[in-house]
Amino acid sequence: MPRARFLVIRLLLVVACLALSVRSAPAQRPAPGPDPFAIPATDDGLPGTGPIRRYEWFQKLWRERRSAWAARRQQDRGAVVFLGDSITQSWGGGLGAAFPGVKVANRGISGDTTRGVLIRLQDDVLALDPAAVVLLIGTNDLEEGATPEMVAGNLELILAAMKRHNARMPILLCQVFPSSASMRRPADRIRAINARYLAAVKNDPQVIPLDTWRLFADANGDAPAAEFPDLLHPNEDGYARWAAALRPIFATLRLSETMPDSFAVEDGYESLFNGRDLTGWGYRPTSDEDKEAARKWQASDPSAAEWPFVTEAASFEGLAATPDTRFQAINGRLVVTTPPEGRKIQQLWTTREFPEDFTLRLEFRATPNADSGVYLRGRQLQVRDYRLAGPYKTLKLYKPQDWNQVEVIVQNGVARATCNGEPLETDLKVPATGPIGVEGDRGQVEYRRIRIKR
Repeated sequence: MPRARFLVIRLLLVVACLALSVRSAPAQRPAPGPDPFAIPATDDGLPGTGPIRRYEWFQKLWRERRSAWAARRQQDRGAVVFLGDSITQSWGGGLGAAFPGVKVANRGISGDTTRGVLIRLQDDVLALDPAAVVLLIGTNDLEEGATPEMVAGNLELILAAMKRHNARMPILLCQVFPSSASMRRPADRIRAINARYLAAVKNDPQVIPLDTWRLFADANGDAPAAEFPDLLHPNEDGYARWAAALRPIFATLRLSETMPDSFAVEDGYESLFNGRDLTGWGYRPTSDEDKEAARKWQASDPSAAEWPFVTEAASFEGLAATPDTRFQAINGRLVVTTPPEGRKIQQLWTTREFPEDFTLRLEFRATPNADSGVYLRGRQLQVRDYRLAGPYKTLKLYKPQDWNQVEVIVQNGVARATCNGEPLETDLKVPATGPIGVEGDRGQVEYRRIRIKR
């Protein structure tokens, strides 16, 4: 055999053997990528500052809950997302029952911190395109030694990410609940966090703060054992109060209570509010007396409310809201919304005046520590969340965050007022004539079934 032919045959045999060896070798699997539901091993490159928990139990829980949520992402799209730690997680199946008719998704992880929420925000929350987000977070940061400045800084990053995702998505920011120094969560540190939270969202109309600290705090600023048996987590009664505080906001956001009020006015009464729009209501120029009161208050108190003066009368016939949306007609309710400024004095008046004796009836509902008022020919009757904001703190029949009935009888220039039948004022002097009005200061207060008999 010529040498050249021998070399060719030998080369072909070598190639055939190589091919057989490659075909028989087991396929090489690609190296596994990082677990998308696991806590990153280090803080390197992660947003925010402060603690990220990596205890073995927490890593297991974090992965289990997040992987389960990923499997139901499409099912939970468009829900109201409750985002937080064990307080949110422990609401469990009771969450949906607390808000019938509202699609909700629980995204609480026991033990989580503000930085942990920041890391998982996109996949666990924003990917759902929520109708709204209820955020309660920060207590575990304190246990891990974070400063209030760190916690508030992470909150600002969380809010910024939400706003980038959807600049119209409502964000309900719950103040950190009270706890106890024995739980490494002293009252002064929680107050410091909440003060920074409020400063971070001041003048931001997309974020609605809710005073869930005052809602629960005892005289020492700690969690009451009757509602927080371990001084950290609410029991059934505590969750019921939290739900009641949220429901008025949900109604204003049109997430619930969407049917018109079917109330029929009693014989002899006429309605002052039609439930659909602000017909019959408007702004009046600020009185000289109020201007002077505002200047004195703001000069002596750094925390005094903003008080813009009205220079020209305005009527809102046929309009569902004032131009700044502070006063809105929503499904039978005249809503005085939470001001982005934190506190802001504004007044809405009937376009008519009432010189005759009259009986005024209405119902109101207030969020925790909310402050409003009803004007009787210009004289104010305080309408507030009386339990927290006073001045009538001893009322036995007042129903916090629920509807309460007010009746005012004006005879011969003197008003007598009751709430659910209990006296508020028995000798309130009022001017000879003037309009009926409602005021906004802080928090949200709703009025409905406003009617008068003359």
